[in-house]
Amino acid sequence: MIIEVARLAGGNRIVIPAAIRKSLDLRVGDSVTLVLQNSGEVRLLPQAEAVQQAQKLVRCHVSGKHSLIDELLAERRIEEIENKSDENARR
Repeated sequence: MIIEVARLAGGNRIVIPAAIRKSLDLRVGDSVTLVLQNSGEVRLLPQAEAVQQAQKLVRCHVSGKHSLIDELLAERRIEEIENKSDENARR
């Protein structure tokens, strides 16, 4: 684990310390993804790693019995029922 301190500079910029850049193999011009966790922590991921994690998450949902399409359709049906209930209540 590498722990470094960085300061917020003008223009709300943070310089990623050299030890962390080296560990993540980051170079000038590379894209990174920042993830704000519910705990208040911010995770910095090289873009390629963030894409791999997103693909893994989608594969887990697709390969299992869980269907993202079925989930979306179910949510839409619930919203439709709620909207009709609201319309009926206003009448």
